[in-house]
Amino acid sequence: MKKIKKILIIIQRANGDVLLSHSLIDSLSNHYQGSIIDLLVNDDTLPIAKLLPKVNSILTFSYKKKRDERWMQEKKIIQKIYRKYDLSINLTASDRSVIYSLLSSKKSISAIEKKPQKSWWKKILLTHYYFFDIDQHILVNNLKALNLLNINKVINNDFPKVSEEITNKVKLLLEREKISQFIIFHPSAQYNFKIYPKHLRDELLEKLNSLDIPIIISGSNNKVDLEIKKDLPKLKNLYDFIGKLTLEEYFALSQLSISYIGMDTLNMHIASVQNKQIFAIFGPTNLSMWSPWSNDQNAATNENIPLQKYGKVTIFQSSMPCVACGKAGCNDNNGRSECLYTIKPEDIFSEIKKSYNDA
Repeated sequence: MKKIKKILIIIQRANGDVLLSHSLIDSLSNHYQGSIIDLLVNDDTLPIAKLLPKVNSILTFSYKKKRDERWMQEKKIIQKIYRKYDLSINLTASDRSVIYSLLSSKKSISAIEKKPQKSWWKKILLTHYYFFDIDQHILVNNLKALNLLNINKVINNDFPKVSEEITNKVKLLLEREKISQFIIFHPSAQYNFKIYPKHLRDELLEKLNSLDIPIIISGSNNKVDLEIKKDLPKLKNLYDFIGKLTLEEYFALSQLSISYIGMDTLNMHIASVQNKQIFAIFGPTNLSMWSPWSNDQNAATNENIPLQKYGKVTIFQSSMPCVACGKAGCNDNNGRSECLYTIKPEDIFSEIKKSYNDA
């Protein structure tokens, strides 16, 4: 393993998974100095992958192409990766990603499922494997490959700042709006079942408006975010930035902010790697894997309670006994999450106000 010059890391999951792979990439780059590290990610996570430091090139997999031209896409990917690497590390346990890992290198490491009926062949063919554990934080799961390579595991959740050029561009935008100190409120998530209901969100925004601090509403140009944009309340201290920034510009905005308020989504994890104060609203999401990582305490949480704090993180959850179920809504099919409807805006605002009064 000492003669590792080319490494492929495969991450076929969501934006948060890609963002939180940077600690693994950093560790590999430091250990195998001079090595080239490539990524294979889903195409909808490409923007965040492009911001990761120490990455040479990025290959993408498209679910749209899977539907339209499945075998042609597979052929092209395999042609690009086949035996091109000295080491492959796959962070996802899916059959496809394991096969990519096996084909790209003779030395392959992968996460696998604990169920033998799904993983028996993977255990036979892979050089090394580890069990993906939903009861452990994604950062910890992503670093398990280091144990198999006898590399010291150091969790580094700091993320390099964006360029001065981008930061100055965002500062200029803030100056035009006469904004100095501000908080970010991120109302959306990748899926509707993770979004705080509109009537409760509006009530919370009205209460936040009373703090007399600029509230920047963040979001992208996707369908979910643009629907929220249409119905934002008109408030004195509310500034609508939905659809106005690139992802890199959002990184700069987040870095300049006082704190993050909003849903458990990529933007929350961006605030986490930047060591920002976080007020996160959680629905059915599994906290043990996806709670914000605290750089101060070098830990996250796996406890489900209506209100908890650790480091600079405050998490709000429902008191319903089913929380957190880990399902995609109560019907497990992207439907309504009843637990989000029971989190009171006044409880969230009380903690936020208390924090600002103590600052």
